Amino acid sequence: MSGVILLTGFDAFGGDAVNPSIDLARALEGEVVDGSRVVAEQLPCEFARSTTFLFAALERWSPRLVLAIGQAGGRADLSFERIAINLIDARIADNAGAQPIDVAVDPDGPAAYFSTLPIKRMAAAVRRAGVPASISYSAGSFVCNQIFYALQHRLAGYSAGIPGGFMHVPLLPEQAVRRASTGQAISASMALAQMVLGTRVALQAALRDPVPGMAGLESSEGILS
Repeated sequence: MSGVILLTGFDAFGGDAVNPSIDLARALEGEVVDGSRVVAEQLPCEFARSTTFLFAALERWSPRLVLAIGQAGGRADLSFERIAINLIDARIADNAGAQPIDVAVDPDGPAAYFSTLPIKRMAAAVRRAGVPASISYSAGSFVCNQIFYALQHRLAGYSAGIPGGFMHVPLLPEQAVRRASTGQAISASMALAQMVLGTRVALQAALRDPVPGMAGLESSEGILS
């Protein structure tokens, strides 16, 4: 067997009892993709502790590839994130009650990082498998973006050559129903089985492709060029 694929997901937040990101990661745990075993790690949806858990998981597994996963209410497909920005600007409080506004993920880090996964090839493979997928250019500014940025920063600095990135997933149907029942706007959703199929196909596509080799962006002009 050739190495480990690390999937991370978050615990439930924002009043939900579940989070599809960790359910998805755990559903794939133990599978073998291109000779590598999938492992799942749960991260707390907390600014102060999430990166500590992430870095511990990287040390524990020394993975061949890392895909961090998060929930994005309102999205209807598997969204492969392209850019992590060096910004925390929390619209709501995290699970510890913290709500940082306009602070950097890393004051000494670059303005942004690109995913180092072949996300266009991954999204295309997922769509061919019949699962909705797209490329996203905004990972937000909550804990998901913080983890995406921290992951890319760590891989660029200490584990160069390991591809890593972030994917947002829709709500589960039961989450969408609960929100609708409380008077919130009807939200898109996706069954866990469909997420599992799409993510499995995405991982297969990623491991067959070379790493794009995107490095950190030194300024906002780099993002736009």
